[in-house]
Amino acid sequence: MLLLGIDVGTSSIKVSVVDAANTRLVASAQFPETEAAIHSPHPGWAEQEPESWWQYTRQSIKKINASGKFNPKDIGAIGIAYQMHGLVITDINKQVLRPSIIWCDSRAIETGNKAFDALGVEYCSKHLLNSPGNFTASKLAWVKEHEPEIFEKTDKMMLPGDFIAMKLTGELTTSPAALSEGVLWDFLSNGVADSVMANYGFSKTLIPPVQPVFSAHGYVTGQIAEMLGLKPGIPVSYKAGDQPNNALSLNVMNAGEIAATAGTSGVIYAVSDHLTGDTRSRVNSFVHVNHSSHDKRVGVLLCINGTGIMNSWIKRVAGNGLSYQQINEQAAGAPLGSDGLTILPFGNGAERMLGNQLMGAQIHGLQLTTHQAPHIFRAAQEGIACAFRFGLDILKENGIRPSVIRAGKANMFLSPLFTELFVNFTGTPVELYENDGATGAAIGAGIGAGIFSSAKEAFQNYRPVALAEPTNNHEAYARIYERWKLVLEKALQ
Repeated sequence: MLLLGIDVGTSSIKVSVVDAANTRLVASAQFPETEAAIHSPHPGWAEQEPESWWQYTRQSIKKINASGKFNPKDIGAIGIAYQMHGLVITDINKQVLRPSIIWCDSRAIETGNKAFDALGVEYCSKHLLNSPGNFTASKLAWVKEHEPEIFEKTDKMMLPGDFIAMKLTGELTTSPAALSEGVLWDFLSNGVADSVMANYGFSKTLIPPVQPVFSAHGYVTGQIAEMLGLKPGIPVSYKAGDQPNNALSLNVMNAGEIAATAGTSGVIYAVSDHLTGDTRSRVNSFVHVNHSSHDKRVGVLLCINGTGIMNSWIKRVAGNGLSYQQINEQAAGAPLGSDGLTILPFGNGAERMLGNQLMGAQIHGLQLTTHQAPHIFRAAQEGIACAFRFGLDILKENGIRPSVIRAGKANMFLSPLFTELFVNFTGTPVELYENDGATGAAIGAGIGAGIFSSAKEAFQNYRPVALAEPTNNHEAYARIYERWKLVLEKALQ
């Protein structure tokens, strides 16, 4: 039997087909080939059209089917991973009412701050493990306040993965994990956070039926199956946000295990068995994919919005047509510390670990007679790695002390230089695996459909392809990090 995984990313939709017999990747495809646009009608806003995700999903599935590497009729289950925290709202006819307000949009910060003051620190820390912040519930509250005519027509709120599942099956569900991403899950009552709903004046009818992450969220309709060349009745048996799904794809399921990713945003995601949250909401705690009331699994997430997007901006503005590989090679030729050039990569919305500040990306110490393109390329990667170190220090304040971090050999971890910088600035070894979000979603589908008896069975043959360890040059990296942190502290004043 084959499994289909769909990864609803910010830049593109990627799909993968996995053979359930051995969990090996059969084929992958993505659409579009170039990065999908993020619309910003005002500074700090970020939107995408949900119908574009659906169009890209259809194109991706048709593209992978056309590869000839498998029989699409052998696909027996579908899993979906998706960009977290995005808001999609539909009317009673399941028609989208406005563009999705996506994860890096910052418009609802003040809305969340007011809710935090109203609900109180004790309630938020014990029940939500978070401040309402700039998450999905606050985004809907912003719509209610600023676009009341649209809110009045709203029948259901959902996240991006819920929308794609709805398009495939005609059914609409959510999960505890999805609700916790929106800060709408009460960890103590193990249900919808009624106090948050009441504070924002939301009817509970806005919430779709709640089901476990690993369960049948609907079945592919005959019309959609014919359109996509699939069998009708295939279950969508798994839905998870991109970071919990990345953790799943790296077999990070138990307390103490930690995953990292460095795509458009950068994330360190640690699994804990304690219902605790950072008192300042610099890192956030969400329901992990295998959480239950009797077996607690909380994903503690550090997010850096400006990561791969910083690197891609540098490539676009200063790369002069170079590929990422060529940029990495030039950056590796520049000296450690980039001859004093320092880059703060925070230019993609409000950074939660910096108290939701919109500080923008910054370049410091530029010497026009000294610094060339390789210095800029390297300083960007050093700045991103230092941001990870800064965030890891916050995680350590919250009792998370990794001995090893697992990451997919993808995105910025394809760069040997970035991998070297990451392990040396954080002082933590990294195990690299061949994985991606769509492959993880496919394996999740197999677990949800009962094709695998457990995650342990699904990952029984999983092995790292490489191990990166810190070098002995600790003092040099420490000096560069202290310089970077000093620049950050001055910028925050």
